[in-house]
Amino acid sequence: MSRILVVTSSAPFVRGGHMVIAEEAVRALQRAGHEAEIFQTPTNRFGRQFDAYEATRLTDVSEGADGRPIDQIITMRYPAFALRHPKHVCWLTHTMREYYDLFDSLMSGFGRKGRLKETIRRYFVHRLDRKLLSLNVTRLFTISQTVTNRLDHFLQVPSSVLHPPAPARPYRCEAYEPYVFAVSRLHRLKRMDLLVEAIALMKDPSLKAVIAGEGDEEARLRALIREKGLTGRVDLVGPLSEEAKLDHYARCRAVYFAPQNEDYGFVTLEAMSSGKPVLTATDSGGPTEQVESDSTGWILKPEPGAFAEVLDRLSGDTKVAERMGANGLAYAARHTWDQVVSHLIL
Repeated sequence: MSRILVVTSSAPFVRGGHMVIAEEAVRALQRAGHEAEIFQTPTNRFGRQFDAYEATRLTDVSEGADGRPIDQIITMRYPAFALRHPKHVCWLTHTMREYYDLFDSLMSGFGRKGRLKETIRRYFVHRLDRKLLSLNVTRLFTISQTVTNRLDHFLQVPSSVLHPPAPARPYRCEAYEPYVFAVSRLHRLKRMDLLVEAIALMKDPSLKAVIAGEGDEEARLRALIREKGLTGRVDLVGPLSEEAKLDHYARCRAVYFAPQNEDYGFVTLEAMSSGKPVLTATDSGGPTEQVESDSTGWILKPEPGAFAEVLDRLSGDTKVAERMGANGLAYAARHTWDQVVSHLIL
């Protein structure tokens, strides 16, 4: 069996979804009999990214501290894929999105001089990523069609999609209580305000919402809940333990996950693994690749009225949630980490 490094990068005090994927990949590799562990490369603050690329490129991962060779690396995000190894699989979670699909929103905060500087920096980031992802890796996968399309659009670099399964946790379905559950970082791109607006438009007030997470949108969301008169009907419960999150998945009627242009998002398969339908939006990216509308959930226009209509339907009919939840459970069961490992090993 092989000695394999699963490589990602993280800023201090930040834990993103890529780390969950890396941890699950390591466990899956170990179950398959390989020796595997996570290795983190440096990532610098905005404006110092090229230093991180160079530091990563110069890092020697040919052997461990014990002198034994490392047989393969699996890199997951920028700038980790700058590492050099003869057996290098990149399973890309994302490039630096600020220089890709989020560039226009980034530029709104800069003056003319700053925009020119960042445009030049973006040009060189694209050239560097194109070269590394084309010439520095043996095989290139992405975690979603959304990421594959982004690479094709900006870099003209081909890749294959390999969806991560849900993390290996004790999912269960206990009930279909009258509330919709949402869990995510409270950031504008996660669009929790869309759920609040939809709840406000519902005809049936018996369905509630529970929103879990923390972030810079919390104060605005609380103000919106008060403004719409939804105090006691929409609850912001803050960050949850894994046990508490699984409990909500088990008891809720449906799960809301409608971020804007999400790379992937584990919420979709976690909800399905708990036997619950998922409400997402047409422009949500990764979740739309997993949800089959009117079968395992709904893919709706990102408008409060569209979501309110479906929420009213869920409020009055638990059978539809049960039927779609069963479909989602069957779908999630077809995605296994054993299958993923078979693609990642060279």
